[in-house]
Amino acid sequence: MATGVKVKVCGITRSEDATVAAGAGADYLGFIFYTKSPRAISSERFEALRAGLPAIPLVYVEVTPSPDALRWARESGFSCFQVHFPGDYPIEELEAWSEEAGAENLWLAPRRRPGEPFPEVLLPLAGTFLVDTYKAEGFGGSGETGDWEEFRRLADRFPEKNWILAGGLNPDNIAEAVRRSGARTVDVNSGLESSPGRKDAGRIRKLFAELG
Repeated sequence: MATGVKVKVCGITRSEDATVAAGAGADYLGFIFYTKSPRAISSERFEALRAGLPAIPLVYVEVTPSPDALRWARESGFSCFQVHFPGDYPIEELEAWSEEAGAENLWLAPRRRPGEPFPEVLLPLAGTFLVDTYKAEGFGGSGETGDWEEFRRLADRFPEKNWILAGGLNPDNIAEAVRRSGARTVDVNSGLESSPGRKDAGRIRKLFAELG
């Protein structure tokens, strides 16, 4: 029922996990450079892995990066740039990200409290928006599911944009999440792990089997 759904496997820290994810059908591999994340990877560690990574799009994931950091990511082989930020972050900074990464490559992930409307001022700045579960003390990585019906409403309201569903997705709920949200792209991280930063090959394969 979910044939055609694209999957980003995020929080990659090991080459073997990247290989398994790509072999199972992942469309994107995500690498987190936010140092407060338990799945963070350093630029040095990424450079050591880069040559052996599968030939699928790589996603740079960071919280409020500098334009220089985005430039490094672009020069290091990343083709997509997922940026998390507080809802009140200066619009000038967001415009700088859009200019450096290119709006078509930028995935914006604003942190929003439950019930807070989506900031439409962001729409011209990126082609893709990631909707994650709100986490008061951080950015993403909550391991909890979000409002799948709200996601559907956003995607229906702004169909010209790409919408990515994130937050608490795993092999046991992925089919229901896609059915209820209508998501065409999903971002899966902790739900595929045996421990933070270490993916479980069996869970990866089961998730793709559930997507059919």
